[in-house]
Amino acid sequence: MTDTLLPPARGLPPHLRRLFAGLILSMILASLDQSIVNTALPRMAGDLGGLAHLSWVVTAFMLASTSATPIFGKLSDMFGRRAFLIGAISLFLVMSMLCGLAQSMPQLIAFRFLQGVGAGGIMTLTQTVISDVVTPRERVRYQGFFSAAFAFSSLAGPLLGGGLTTALSWRWVFYINLPIGLLALALLWRALPPPPPRKPHRIDYEGAALLVTGASSLLLLFSLGGSLFAWGSVASFALGGLGLLAIALFLWVETRAREPVITLPLFRIGAFSTGVLTMACMGFAMMSAMVFLPLYFQLVLGLNPAQAGAMMLPQILAMVLTSIFGGRLSARLGRPKVFMVTGVGLEALGLGTLAVLATYAAPVPAFWGALAMLGFGMGIAMPNATAIVQNAVPKASIGSATATMSFLRSLGGASGVAVSGGVMAQGLSQGLRHLGGDVDIGAIVNGGMEAVAQLPAAMRPEIEAAFRHAITGSFEIGGAVMSVAFIVALTLRNTGFAPADMPHEGRKPATDRNV
Repeated sequence: MTDTLLPPARGLPPHLRRLFAGLILSMILASLDQSIVNTALPRMAGDLGGLAHLSWVVTAFMLASTSATPIFGKLSDMFGRRAFLIGAISLFLVMSMLCGLAQSMPQLIAFRFLQGVGAGGIMTLTQTVISDVVTPRERVRYQGFFSAAFAFSSLAGPLLGGGLTTALSWRWVFYINLPIGLLALALLWRALPPPPPRKPHRIDYEGAALLVTGASSLLLLFSLGGSLFAWGSVASFALGGLGLLAIALFLWVETRAREPVITLPLFRIGAFSTGVLTMACMGFAMMSAMVFLPLYFQLVLGLNPAQAGAMMLPQILAMVLTSIFGGRLSARLGRPKVFMVTGVGLEALGLGTLAVLATYAAPVPAFWGALAMLGFGMGIAMPNATAIVQNAVPKASIGSATATMSFLRSLGGASGVAVSGGVMAQGLSQGLRHLGGDVDIGAIVNGGMEAVAQLPAAMRPEIEAAFRHAITGSFEIGGAVMSVAFIVALTLRNTGFAPADMPHEGRKPATDRNV
């Protein structure tokens, strides 16, 4: 993209400040839409109908964004970042407007799918562009700001979505994207460097088609298995078989493609493989626990939805603080492995603590410390893992490497939700089995809080205990997977950033080094 690398974050030229501001706004734009829609879903169903298909409003977005990520990363490596980032933001904004204007549930789902394509490009290209213009040592500092923006969006999304839906309409959860996106476009249009000279390339259409097929099949299996269809059904086996076959064919095609979508030889680089695997484990563990935390707070601790949302504040605030200040400290000391291992260890400890607290039915205040610990770990580990992956590969492969990391993290998150959901449903069925024919166990497993609220008050303590034991399993799974990630992170070669990575000290930057 450009050979001009930024020195440390002091006295930045105005055009680089605009670039950084535009990238942060773009990251907020894409990450906000992953959470802002959830609180508006009931109103959408009320206005548009199609309650049975409501989950597709979320699933379509996730499916498209995950599948598009590696394709945007590879194409940006081949043809430059500028056109693809501008195009991804523009597509996202047009689809946001159409989502707000949708008159039926099928229309909304279709527009959300295309909006997800734009979001996939935004999420990977914002992190890739900043890696093009900062030194390897400084990448962790700037990636910390992106992690903080993601954490802020996670907190602001549900609150903003609920406020807009109540005060105006659910359509404004989409319209709010327009001013943010237009401002980001205005900043990036002037600040993004021009594309590099055009060179002949051969696009790997076969690999892209197989990757999208395999990822879509597995994500549909993880997202809808156990709810829309049973895990042991024909549909489950069909999706699983199609996904595995497509991935196997994809790997075969990539070994023969001239310019593959995912550069498989990158996995021979130890730091890249370690960073990507660690991020995939983080995605699995975080989603396996975080999806069920609000359910635990409401069903077991008796909190209302607003109180359950407020319970997440310690985690979000801790993540924001450590993402920003931890990134600066890591860049100063030049020891990304130490920070990543520390962060992963804190995440494993936080999830393990949540499992212990849930097992012994601890009171509300006890969870604040565990959630803060979890947030500290996420804020420390995520930017350092991203910087490690980017610094491990040649500059020409940074887009593909970043996209591969995001892709596997998303797959890890989807599989985490699926595995934990299956474990929770099984545990809940066993915990309620002794009630016999007095209750409809299937209705409670599928209906959650609404089904529990309709039961006699005398039965609720037993049902709450069953939920407590069942949801505790998701925390235990998350803690176990993060413990594996901790062991994997320890294998990273501890070379740090060499003085050659610091052009501000008069040395040529080394962009193709391992960390």
